[in-house]
Amino acid sequence: MRCATTKPAKPHHLTRTMLLGAGLIGLSPAAAAAERPSYQNDRRGLFLSFLNAPRPGSAMTQSPRLGLSFGGEPRPVLVDTGSTGIVVSAARIPHVETLPGRPGRLTYSSSGRIMIGRWVTVPVTLWGGDGASVPTLPIPVLAVERIDCTAKARNCTQEDAPGHVAMMGIGFGREDDSQAESTPDTNPLLHAEPPGPGAVHRGYVVTRRGVHVGLTHANTRGRFRFVKLDPHPRVAGDWLGVPVCITVNGRAPGTCGRALIDTGVTGMFLTLPPEQVAGSLDGHGALLPGTRLSFRFGDAAGYAIASGEANSPLAPGRIVLNTTRPLPFANTGLRLLNGFDVLYDAEGGFYAFRDRRDLPVADEP
Repeated sequence: MRCATTKPAKPHHLTRTMLLGAGLIGLSPAAAAAERPSYQNDRRGLFLSFLNAPRPGSAMTQSPRLGLSFGGEPRPVLVDTGSTGIVVSAARIPHVETLPGRPGRLTYSSSGRIMIGRWVTVPVTLWGGDGASVPTLPIPVLAVERIDCTAKARNCTQEDAPGHVAMMGIGFGREDDSQAESTPDTNPLLHAEPPGPGAVHRGYVVTRRGVHVGLTHANTRGRFRFVKLDPHPRVAGDWLGVPVCITVNGRAPGTCGRALIDTGVTGMFLTLPPEQVAGSLDGHGALLPGTRLSFRFGDAAGYAIASGEANSPLAPGRIVLNTTRPLPFANTGLRLLNGFDVLYDAEGGFYAFRDRRDLPVADEP
């Protein structure tokens, strides 16, 4: 995920014709995943609408934001499924100098920014655009005192005592991407205390309009199709990324790896082997305009785009291609949410997609 703020683009309207033109791949009932967890008895959950949610019927084109407070007035924070943990300027946390802590750092690989400071443990409150709020248990928060840059940073300026850092990472399985300290205990949504009876089923549903905190019978209804995640081999209680298979211009066989649905970026970051993109590159190593990319997430979902598309609500603002890293990878960016809602079940280790093409705008969660 990157830290830079993206200027909002003009909204696209999500008509059925546009979504079909974007190449969303429909699934028959027979293709549904074999295993679906039950949320029948789960009741504790709360919906927080994004402060900058798009108008009904319009596409999501910028990273979402919620309100965040440490006991005072809430201030906007970027909601990032591509990182884990709250990362804010140290001055934003009241009496931060008196709080015990430990040294900490987190690197955003897409921008090259290295956040350096201290992990301090505090309770926080999250706020939605409609005034709804949910508190968390005390969790480690990275109080940033300095920004450094990686050697090949794309968008970074070194800075001492930055006052503008405000990021809330709610992702999973990010420890192997320069975020070794971003373990599940730093994820605010997994330690939130929404109202309702019984225990909280730890997890969430992200839509382009907001986020459901805690999984319930109500907010998991509908056409969710599930993918089972692999447990992280070194971090107890965490899971590896979503399985994905990618094809280029229909060339079979495709290549399979892991995916990240990242609300922190509007672009797409792809790692593919050279043979997969042979004949599809320009003289600068970028995909030729019109190159067809297809993505399938197990039996749960699939879609396709063409590089350089300007009118598709699912197409990223840009595609950054890497052909030197060994493992195939796809960071879809946030625009996948214009076609799907996504669910993360931290307890059971499931990820799910709900195709929203045929649902009326009035039925959006």
